[in-house]
Amino acid sequence: MKHINVADLMTDEVVSVTPDTAFKEVAKLLAQHDISGLPVLDDEDRVVGVVSQTDLLARAAATHVPRQDTAPSRSLTAGDVMSAPAISVHAAETAADAARLLTRRGIERLPVVDEEDRLVGIVTRMDLLRLFVRPDAEIRRRIVEEVLTEVLDVPGGDVEVHVVDGIVALGGCLERQSQLPSLVSLVKQVDGVVSVESRVTARNDDTPAAHAGRHALPW
Repeated sequence: MKHINVADLMTDEVVSVTPDTAFKEVAKLLAQHDISGLPVLDDEDRVVGVVSQTDLLARAAATHVPRQDTAPSRSLTAGDVMSAPAISVHAAETAADAARLLTRRGIERLPVVDEEDRLVGIVTRMDLLRLFVRPDAEIRRRIVEEVLTEVLDVPGGDVEVHVVDGIVALGGCLERQSQLPSLVSLVKQVDGVVSVESRVTARNDDTPAAHAGRHALPW
């Protein structure tokens, strides 16, 4: 089955900085573009870190202490405050994988990189939420065409599919009992599916337990 990839959801126009970008300029860009973080790139457009609002505020709080001297100090840069190494995702990875990574790391956005780890876009939690607002008709079409027809080779009309707000209800009958777990598992993997309720039955029980019982010798 074809899954939605990060490349399908990402924004390819990305605000970025270099390690030498001044602290104040980073803060200005975050405020100007109303974003919570941005990637830091080297000379070859590879992501070397990420600067977030949290990074800036933490450094500002740590350095806001009274000084006893008046000697000038070097201005802070993006390289001084960035989080590194950067957590990124490849454009070819599935959107579901990116969502799991964001959740596991507790972050809001991921730089998207190509095969050579160069920046090609950015994907946010809001982008990934679009997976769950896909039209019910589109979800149903993919289940019928990709799961039932292409993968399981189920004759048309054998399984009924109803989708409401991403919740899938399945009914009908398959040829073999062993197909039932695969059906539910595959439907759950369709982008936009929230949950699956299956009342599908089978005409023939081809499970190992059934065969063992069928060939048991009476004593």
